[in-house]
Amino acid sequence: MRILLAGASGVFGRVLTPALIDAGHEVVGITRSPDGVRAIEAMGAGAVVADVLDREQLLAALGGRHFDAVISQLTALKKPPMRNKDMDVTNVLRTVGTENLMAAAKATGARRFLTQSMIFGYGYGDQGATPLTEDAFFGPSPRKAFARHGEAMLRNEQIAFSEPGIDGIALRYGLFYGGPATSAYVDFLKAGKLPLVKTGTNGFIHLADAAGATVAAVERGKGGEAYNIVDDAPAPFADVAMEIAKDFRTKTPRVVPAWMTKPMPYLNAFITGRWIVSNAKAKDQLGWQPQYPSFREGVAADAEAAGI
Repeated sequence: MRILLAGASGVFGRVLTPALIDAGHEVVGITRSPDGVRAIEAMGAGAVVADVLDREQLLAALGGRHFDAVISQLTALKKPPMRNKDMDVTNVLRTVGTENLMAAAKATGARRFLTQSMIFGYGYGDQGATPLTEDAFFGPSPRKAFARHGEAMLRNEQIAFSEPGIDGIALRYGLFYGGPATSAYVDFLKAGKLPLVKTGTNGFIHLADAAGATVAAVERGKGGEAYNIVDDAPAPFADVAMEIAKDFRTKTPRVVPAWMTKPMPYLNAFITGRWIVSNAKAKDQLGWQPQYPSFREGVAADAEAAGI
């Protein structure tokens, strides 16, 4: 397929773009900057210069081109979000940006549309011990401070599913680690800027496995469906960070009481909440299996790749 990829030069895009090319697809990435063009072309993909928040500019840049699929991996996050306001630009990308990309899909004749969603759409806080499937509530959290994030994630998926003749698919990823994402955690750990609490359980996914699931979804995913993309072993955020610190030989992060992270409410929510998420549907319908069933295998592979 000819695939238009938004977010090709981002943390995940740097893993996803080569995976799509290795699977035999032709990729064109969208970027706003000359540096982005160079990064995309270095991966063997083509590049289009446009701002996804400017529909007129985006459609003009794509004029006369045809794509079989459009994939949105839009995010404005350069580091782990600490406060609710840190998500505001990403929320705009999930709404306005997704709307503009759907317009691009229609204009270029695409018949498939994949969008990046997140397991936090199930809510913030303790989501219970029963594994969350794709049929669970997804949308604005009853916790008012977080409601706008759930609204943006829900709207993102609604846009993906909205267009007749285009198979829209939402991929609800867990927390990313692996490759450049692990490197970012290492930098935070070295700087002593990642306080941990000994509570919470989250769904994680190595970027290589997230890329594998995305390739499977663009090839075999069913239109109108959402898929949870997580590994097999939900875990406390603190356990993952400690494993990275151990394998990469950084400072041991300090453990603090949960109340000390309350001035950083978004950070507090995702390190103290509980998300036990089922990946059974993705395995069954996409024919996908995580290469790294848990963070222990994934972090060890990252450390080996880094020569540590």
